[in-house]
Amino acid sequence: MTTTTGIEIPDRETSQSRLDRLAAGTLRHRPSQAYTVADRIEERACDSGGKPFVLFDERSVGYAELDRQANRVARLLHERVGLVRGDVAGLMMENRPEYVAAWAGMAKLGVTAALINSNLSGRALEHALAASGSRTLLAGSECTARLASLSTEDLTTVEVGDAGNWGPAFDGLSDEGVPSEWRQGLVAGDDLFHVFTSGTTGLPKAARLSHMRFLGVGDGMSETAGYGPDDVIACVLPLYHGAAGMVVVSSALAQGAAIALRSRFSASAFWDDARRYGVTGCQYIGEICRYLLNQPPRDDDREHTVRVMMGAGLAPDLWAPFKERFGIERIIEGWSSTEANTSLINLDGVPGACGRIPFPDRHNGRLVRYDVEGELYPRSEDDYLVECGPGEAGEFIGRILDLGDSGAGRFEGYTSDEDTEAKILRNVFEQGDAWYRSGDLLLRDENDYYYFVDRIGDTFRWKSENVSTQEVAEALAGFPGLLIANVYGVKVPGNEGRAGMAALVLADPAIFDGAAFYRHARARLPDYAVPMFIRLSEEPDMTTTFKLRKIELVRQGYDSALVDDPLFVRDDDSAAYVPVGAEGS
Repeated sequence: MTTTTGIEIPDRETSQSRLDRLAAGTLRHRPSQAYTVADRIEERACDSGGKPFVLFDERSVGYAELDRQANRVARLLHERVGLVRGDVAGLMMENRPEYVAAWAGMAKLGVTAALINSNLSGRALEHALAASGSRTLLAGSECTARLASLSTEDLTTVEVGDAGNWGPAFDGLSDEGVPSEWRQGLVAGDDLFHVFTSGTTGLPKAARLSHMRFLGVGDGMSETAGYGPDDVIACVLPLYHGAAGMVVVSSALAQGAAIALRSRFSASAFWDDARRYGVTGCQYIGEICRYLLNQPPRDDDREHTVRVMMGAGLAPDLWAPFKERFGIERIIEGWSSTEANTSLINLDGVPGACGRIPFPDRHNGRLVRYDVEGELYPRSEDDYLVECGPGEAGEFIGRILDLGDSGAGRFEGYTSDEDTEAKILRNVFEQGDAWYRSGDLLLRDENDYYYFVDRIGDTFRWKSENVSTQEVAEALAGFPGLLIANVYGVKVPGNEGRAGMAALVLADPAIFDGAAFYRHARARLPDYAVPMFIRLSEEPDMTTTFKLRKIELVRQGYDSALVDDPLFVRDDDSAAYVPVGAEGS
């Protein structure tokens, strides 16, 4: 063991042994195997039938009951709609037990479920249906009003009633087990889901996610988290997102555990729900942990059974305060994406790190230099990409492997061949190799721990320096009363690059102190990274998976004709942020 700045670092062999156990579960399944997610669901209905699978409001839906509901869905889609193995059907519903049963019924047919954002309407919804090739849509009654604007022809829509009530479309259908012949020929390498990227910029892409990957994630991640049949995993994210619909559900299915499902995340109700359901684990993403920390302290903050929090996006400055305040035994931070063929995970508990690669020859990921300003990859004299050294930020990429009947390094891509090809780098370190480009900037230290820096496109150039929005947001985070800082770059006429701007959500924006904020930022950031503009927002602009949106904020910039929120500009002469138009006065 060695020690760096007071943090105990395990030796590389110890880290690798932990990763090997995860990999053994993740790679347990093969593309060619006949055992699919439908078989796992039916298996659990037999061996864990009476146990709760989904806890929702005051309802407890057992494994056997959910399997019977899935049988009815399969019968409706096959007997009344005519769907068969290889077809695609859209699923648009808010979080509730029927959501899981609906896609489970599709899996029993070998039909791919396109998990569509329940907030979509109009052009965005039409795009999702077209991108996935869905001609049939199962829609919860809470979503059907959004379908009125659709101009899509030949779309068969099946309405699912309110929570706890499937509705008249399912009347008269048997809940007996469906014939396995209905999915004859289905293998684990076939698509289970089409999951849409979060779409912080532009229209989302439909990523393909196989039965094999779902099963492998469930086996690997549930063992890593230490889940067993008596655990209850909180699911506060929308089920159309990979972290919820894949990681949480597959982990529960792998162990016969339960899911505590909520329609929408509520920071104020989270710990009350955890106590009510006996939650032992939770999947987080984005700013969820910050929201929980921003809640007023309570005497019962540590009175719960949650022992493990697993996810991505926990800011380094929140790690220790979150763990200490809520008494969390273990935090497992990772990095990946729905479509990625590579991933990182921090199984050593090193605060702020999203993973470690103790031995590079045993991992398909690499960190390569990326020119943010030029939006290109610098190449060596022999025309190959250049790996980053310790302390140097670059893009994380994953080698696309073809290992026969194995899922290792497999890139499943998107429904669009064009989108798939756009994500591939070729001739990276040798002629003919192919690598998945993540679009994320990471940094590694001398112990080969990796740290998230920013999304490419979220890093901007100002005064000939690269500015990370993530780094600036973390530096601003300690300002009294600041809840969220969304940082981005905006064009300033007559200047090259982009100036920094921050949309702040404050507990009380009425008492914003421009001088105090100026002192706070200048004390923690180099001059070029201190934001030029400040916008005071009532609410953060976020995706439904708690990722900060920037594209509309960038478009509006600091133009008071487009922005109703109070706007401030940095005034170095007065050492303060002053209202736009008042600078220099």
